[in-house]
Amino acid sequence: MAPGIWQILLVLVIVLILFGGRGKISAIMGDFARGITSFRKGLKDNEENEGEGDSGSASSSGEIPSSDSASTGSAAREEETRRS
Repeated sequence: MAPGIWQILLVLVIVLILFGGRGKISAIMGDFARGITSFRKGLKDNEENEGEGDSGSASSSGEIPSSDSASTGSAAREEETRRS
């Protein structure tokens, strides 16, 4: 069975998307790497903020925050950072 015109066109379109222009694959991979780096930095910053904020509030009130309230607090802090 020989490939039809639609299969050939589909392969050509995919090749043009991947290899067309100036190094699109390297640009995509660079964007992907920057995204991962930014994600890891955000996680690290979030852990540092939780470590500083939770230890003070738990010791002052004498209560241990539940996992639900801790996740809600981090979501609220994340939303506040987006707004500013």
